[in-house]
Amino acid sequence: MEEFHKVRRLPPYVFEEVNRLKAAARAGGADIIDLGMGNPDLPTPQFIVDKMCEVIQDQRTHRYSASKGIAGLRRAQAGYYKRRFGVTLDPATQVVATLGSKEGFANMAQAITAPGDVVLCPNPTYPIHAFGFLMAGGTIRAIPARPDRDFFSAIDRAVRHSIPKPIAIILNYPSNPTAYVADLDFYREIVDFARKNEIIVLSDLAYAEIYFDDVPPPSILQVEGAMDVAVEFTSMSKTFSMPGWRIGFAVGNERLIAALARVKSYLDYGAFTPIQVAATAALNGGDSAIEEVRTVYRKRRDVLVESFGRAGWDVPPPASTMFAWAPIPPAYRHLGSLEFSKLLIEEAQVAVAPGIGFGEHGDDHVRIALVENEHRIRQAARNIRRFLASGAEDGQNVVSLRARS
Repeated sequence: MEEFHKVRRLPPYVFEEVNRLKAAARAGGADIIDLGMGNPDLPTPQFIVDKMCEVIQDQRTHRYSASKGIAGLRRAQAGYYKRRFGVTLDPATQVVATLGSKEGFANMAQAITAPGDVVLCPNPTYPIHAFGFLMAGGTIRAIPARPDRDFFSAIDRAVRHSIPKPIAIILNYPSNPTAYVADLDFYREIVDFARKNEIIVLSDLAYAEIYFDDVPPPSILQVEGAMDVAVEFTSMSKTFSMPGWRIGFAVGNERLIAALARVKSYLDYGAFTPIQVAATAALNGGDSAIEEVRTVYRKRRDVLVESFGRAGWDVPPPASTMFAWAPIPPAYRHLGSLEFSKLLIEEAQVAVAPGIGFGEHGDDHVRIALVENEHRIRQAARNIRRFLASGAEDGQNVVSLRARS
């Protein structure tokens, strides 16, 4: 039977191959150390859970909620932006609560995309950045992920040579998976370019609070004129260890926020009200909790870089996010990221995310998530050291044997 049109537009989900192998290994009794999915293992801070439990006792909160977010939650997000970035937002017109930043991106794509519209998207990048627009009928033109001069050369060429002209540029700094960070000078140049060329800017700032240098990552909305062209997406998943709660935000340009809110009004009633009230409490009083989360990830990063380095795998220390973007060791680079990731499960009992899952330009890397404690990270390093020391036969031979089995 022929696949549905929108399903045909999506490439095979490469992470599923790794997940199947991981599940099979565990079913066989293997202790797999899972550094693949960016699924935070830290508990949600207790004061947030307590607020949820308190509010859920009120039966009035069990009814349908507000699709764009309850007023108190939108005010709390505006307050966060004022404290953190010095940006003033109107909670009524410039803030929408989303079911995580992933849903926000997907529904913004539905709101602004006509069939055939061109969108400029980094490669490698988080999959929804591209696939949300593909599912909406758009066309993706890849641009570099690193925020440097090559980036601006690429978007300039794209505007001059793409037919039709691109409608939007997607940004993601701090970046998933690469952990690249942009500064305000970069954002100023982007805003100037977007205003001159009448292009929308969609900025994913989900990792704004997971940083390890002294200078916190900025928001594009700090730049004068950004509100004319930009919408920014944030999430509480990593900042407050609330991945399953599904709370995020889109903020910025009123016309774009209104379009997103209208699409959402047809699709959902918003998150469960007690979740929204608990998220409000987190934003209004959770600064110390944010610092605790950041400290945990910094320690895990340091342990990973040091222990993997001693094991023979040099991993560049990320300046931000909960991920390390690691070049495949030279002896195994010819395998590509998917086969190398499979090999790590089979030979080292360690799961990572293949870089090709984030775009073809990521195929010489894997993403390592800091979602296991320091003891487990050191155990992963010991397993990898044995794997690398053994030579694990020749990587190509291992792949050939698997293909014949």
